[in-house]
Amino acid sequence: MRIKDLPDSSRPRERFLAKGPEALSDAELLALILRIGNWQENVVEMANRLLSMYSLEKLFDCSMDELQRIGGIGPTKAMQLLAVREIGKRYNNSKNPITKITSAKDVFDYFREGLRNEKQENFIVLLLDTKNQIIKDELVTRGVLDAAIVHPREIFKPAIRNSAAKIILVHNHPSGDPNPSPEDLDITDRIKKSGEELDIRVLDHVIIGRETYWSFAEN
Repeated sequence: MRIKDLPDSSRPRERFLAKGPEALSDAELLALILRIGNWQENVVEMANRLLSMYSLEKLFDCSMDELQRIGGIGPTKAMQLLAVREIGKRYNNSKNPITKITSAKDVFDYFREGLRNEKQENFIVLLLDTKNQIIKDELVTRGVLDAAIVHPREIFKPAIRNSAAKIILVHNHPSGDPNPSPEDLDITDRIKKSGEELDIRVLDHVIIGRETYWSFAEN
């Protein structure tokens, strides 16, 4: 049945306008995001199918490629879902802005929402001024963490460009376990030595797990 053939009381848009978003089910809210269904099912049926296959958390944890492997989800719908996830992430960060780093936990809190559910390793450099105020963070590489890829040159290039006095290395472990690998230890040691030569202090290397972190400085 097409959406326009449903009574007003069953249409997500009309229910939203009459009662507000709080009155809508997860499937109805998802239907508003997806907007249209396909020739096989209307958008409410599609939303119910997606939620029966995945929880909301699992659905919004999917990557662009994973979403497009779900029946009925093409590039446009995948982008709509990922855009909603990103807005939610930015909203959460804006409610509790961290502008100064005083501990490894500050680093974890700053990056937690953005990294803990990532399916690939992201290596990021966090740039700080002399008072440990955040200048910016910059993604260095995404994918398998390899010493040949994470070269000190790529780490310190944004630091020099932005006149950073200190940096903190940050990356996530998609497994959720933040304990460092031998490769992590080697990369950290090489970058710290390069920082000494450039007079840019490497304060820490924080590995982000799903629920906790591992700090080289603390350990």
